[in-house]
Amino acid sequence: MITKIEIERFSVISLKPFAEILAAINAGIAHPNMADLFSSIQRAKSSAEMEDTLQKTIGPCGLMLFATFDQGAVIDKGVEHGARGVVRLLIGNPLIMASMARHVPDAGSYAPVTVLVDERADGVHISYDRMSSFLAPYGNSEALKIALDLDGKIERLLEQAAS
Repeated sequence: MITKIEIERFSVISLKPFAEILAAINAGIAHPNMADLFSSIQRAKSSAEMEDTLQKTIGPCGLMLFATFDQGAVIDKGVEHGARGVVRLLIGNPLIMASMARHVPDAGSYAPVTVLVDERADGVHISYDRMSSFLAPYGNSEALKIALDLDGKIERLLEQAAS
């Protein structure tokens, strides 16, 4: 079976330096040791204990970094001027993912989300594919409400980093 999903991309372009934007995004999210976090989740004896562990990890921002991929180093390898800034960040919150996936199991395919920070001639592009657009075709209003809230968190983070 093939399902067609139309994706909405949120993008902002900033004239701030690439490194400054990346630092602002990183300052707005938690950076747990993922091996320790997943070990704590496995050891949790109850849902409440797991949620407590995660709440302490994500902190007030409500989001955490899962992984960073330096794509610029690969894309521009061997180019005379050197690598430009292109970084893919996997950002999310396991509790948000779980709450969406309880309504739409396929939500787990889209979370954590990708943020692309890409240095170009006209500025630094910061892009995010809206979770709500991934989940809209499933027609579940509860999952969509959660996804829209996640979109808001991510988009505020990116707008603040760009300004």
